[in-house]
Amino acid sequence: MTKKIISILALLLLMQACRISYTFNGAAIDYNVYKTLRIGNFPIRAPMVYAPLQPMFENKLTDTYTKQTRLQIIDSSNTDLSVEGEITGYTLTPQAVNEDAYASQTRLTITVRVKYTDHKNPNGSIDQSFSAFRDFDSSQMLTSVQDELCEQITDELVKLGVKGFWNFSHYDIASHHPEVAVENVHLSDSLMTLSYHINNLK
Repeated sequence: MTKKIISILALLLLMQACRISYTFNGAAIDYNVYKTLRIGNFPIRAPMVYAPLQPMFENKLTDTYTKQTRLQIIDSSNTDLSVEGEITGYTLTPQAVNEDAYASQTRLTITVRVKYTDHKNPNGSIDQSFSAFRDFDSSQMLTSVQDELCEQITDELVKLGVKGFWNFSHYDIASHHPEVAVENVHLSDSLMTLSYHINNLK
């Protein structure tokens, strides 16, 4: 019985030393293996260009990884992980066309191609595109709503890539995005419950 408890304690102490989170490839990050991340550029390759979009998306991506992970973000080619890509789509399409062939809504869609490279495990790398959109009233000029719409869409694009965080550290974390899940695991409470069950084993 004592050996069982010692083994469990050793496992829990090892788990408390790291925090696991989810990233663009949907897999968990083991902080014993992954320490550093490089966030590269996302140049605009779309036929229609809105210049502020590139720094807006890059800053949101950097901010999310800075606040929600313990990865060290560095500007170097020698990192454990890297994220880069390009903005491939920035399009306007008519929506809610009525009988007079008039569209009462216009849809702004942004598409980002993300190349996520796992330098420790190449099988964990992905190259994938994400799209998100917002509709606005056709009576409005794009220039009057563009900044706000791009803020909302880039937020959603980051959420599409970063789905959730599984936290085993000694402190709780909170998501700044409602659609990004966070699970804070309190191992001390679990240990007490597990010890109770072990002591009552027959």
